Amino acid sequence: MDPVKTFKDLEKHFAAVAPERRIAVVCPSDDHTREVVERCLNEFGSRLTLCCCDSPEWADSLASANPDAINVIRCGNADEAARAAVSEVRAGRADVVMKGAINTDNLLRAVLDKQNGLLEPGHVLSHLTAAEIPSYHKMLFFSDAAVIPQPDLHQLESIINYDTDVMRSLHIKEIRIALIHFTEKTNPKFINTVYYGQLKQMNTEGHFGASTMIEGPMDVKTACDRHSAEIKHIDSKVAGDADLLIFPDLVSANTFYKTISLFCKATMAGMICGASAPIVIPSRADSAISKFYSLALACTALK
Repeated sequence: MDPVKTFKDLEKHFAAVAPERRIAVVCPSDDHTREVVERCLNEFGSRLTLCCCDSPEWADSLASANPDAINVIRCGNADEAARAAVSEVRAGRADVVMKGAINTDNLLRAVLDKQNGLLEPGHVLSHLTAAEIPSYHKMLFFSDAAVIPQPDLHQLESIINYDTDVMRSLHIKEIRIALIHFTEKTNPKFINTVYYGQLKQMNTEGHFGASTMIEGPMDVKTACDRHSAEIKHIDSKVAGDADLLIFPDLVSANTFYKTISLFCKATMAGMICGASAPIVIPSRADSAISKFYSLALACTALK
């Protein structure tokens, strides 16, 4: 298939795999999550397990009308619903977990449970965002806007591996990665710029796979605007054409997320990487379409 450049492209990729994906939805009692569930069922033929803590009549009715596609698990509270969804993955009955009307902390507590969770030893959780920005010429990915406060070298390495795996599943063959900072200079006072040099060396040695270009430090404008790079006399295959932005910390990444959402009217989707199954944790304020695209991203990213 052609590489994903827009969310409409992602929707086509999702349609090709949706009937094979089994989705566990935790507390699907809010209107937007219900809309996503019904769309996945009616338009894409997905199979879903609804882990409900308030036994909504809506879920029971949906299961009665679609017994081969919908399963309902009745739970006493939100924590029990989260554990039920995780158990479905561990038992091989679900491939993706999606958050509904449950606090993210409650869901992640079940995911991170050392005995019965989904995080394998040596792995870290990280958040990947995909954004369609009207002023940019293709889909832009960035990390980490939700999980890791200040990633160290090992965490940055994991983030890049996770993100590039997802992007390759979207048939993006050449991946241009910009390591974000406020200048183009390496400075020991900013330890992330030192890490950036080590990451570039890893890439030179083939650590992140073929056709992966990593450059930086550079600012966001340079990474995404060719004219800015030319003014600065930066000769780069990444600058002005970045596919993936790696931010130095959660504060900067989350600020970027909120800024492009408000001022650029970006459409965004996000997923948690690093667990044994993709996890979708949309914000309570996210629209139904953003939640749908987040689920589509997670389902398409599965190998």
